[in-house]
Amino acid sequence: MPSRPATFPGQNRTSRAAIVDELRRQLPRMESLAASRALPFGLAPLDAHLPQGGLILGALHDIAPATEGDTPAAFGFLAALLGRIAPPTHDRASIRQRPVLLVSSRRALNGHGRPHGHGLNQLGLDPARLILVETPTEKQALWAMEEAVRCAVPAAVAGMVGKLDLKASQRLQLAAADAGLPLLMLRTGPTREASAAATRWRIGTTEAARDRFGLLVRTRWTVRLDRCRNGRTGEWLVEFDHAAYRFSLAAAMADPALSCRPGAHAALQRAG
Repeated sequence: MPSRPATFPGQNRTSRAAIVDELRRQLPRMESLAASRALPFGLAPLDAHLPQGGLILGALHDIAPATEGDTPAAFGFLAALLGRIAPPTHDRASIRQRPVLLVSSRRALNGHGRPHGHGLNQLGLDPARLILVETPTEKQALWAMEEAVRCAVPAAVAGMVGKLDLKASQRLQLAAADAGLPLLMLRTGPTREASAAATRWRIGTTEAARDRFGLLVRTRWTVRLDRCRNGRTGEWLVEFDHAAYRFSLAAAMADPALSCRPGAHAALQRAG
C-alpha cells in the first residue's frame, strides 16, 4: 500500500491559517464594495436604490434585453452608460484620454448588426475613444475582457456575449474589483444563470420622444433593476436626452406597452 505523506506538528494549523488569510483577502473584493467609487445616473429615485447612490465602478454589471427583440435597446442603454463613464470632450487633449473597450463574440452580434458611430455619438459615447474587438468564440471574448480589465488601461470595459456562467462572472467580478474599473456585460441570450455581478438590469424598448418634425430627441427605455447587491430592486421609464447627454425619468405614457418602434436601433447598424 502506498505510504501516507509525512506530517509535522503544526502543519495543519499553518495550512488552516493560510486558508483563512486567503479568504480574508478575497471576501472584501467580492462582497464589500464600500471603498469603490460610484457613478450616479443623476436620477434621485433610481440612484436611491443603488449602494453609494450610483453604479459601482469597481464591479461587474449585467445588462440583458427584456425580450429577444429588445437587444438593440439594451445595447443603447449600455452605450449611454459608457458615455457617462467616459464623457465626450472636444479639446485637443481628448486624444490622450483613456479609451473604452468593447469586446463582442460573433455570436452576440449575429442578427443585430454592428456598433454605428453616429448612433453611439447620439448616446454620448465618442466613437473615436472606442476600441471594438470581435472574437470568433465567446470563450475568447471573456478572456479578452478579463485581460483588458486587469491591465487597467481603458476607462471602462464592456462586453457582449450570448451566455455567462457563474464561474466566468466570478472571475470578471474579481478582475473589476482589483482594477477598480467598471465592467458592463450585455448578455444577448437567456439570462437564467446565476451571476456574481453587482447589479442585473433588464432593458425593454418603448416609444421614443420626438419633436414636432418627427425627429428623435430622447430615446426611452423601460429599465428594471432585477438584482442589486447591498441595494434595492425597482423599475423606471428612463429617457436619454441626445443634446444634453443625460438621463431623466420620462412622464407616464398613455400606452406603456413595449414595442419595437423606429429609433430603437440607432446605435446598431445592420451589416450588409
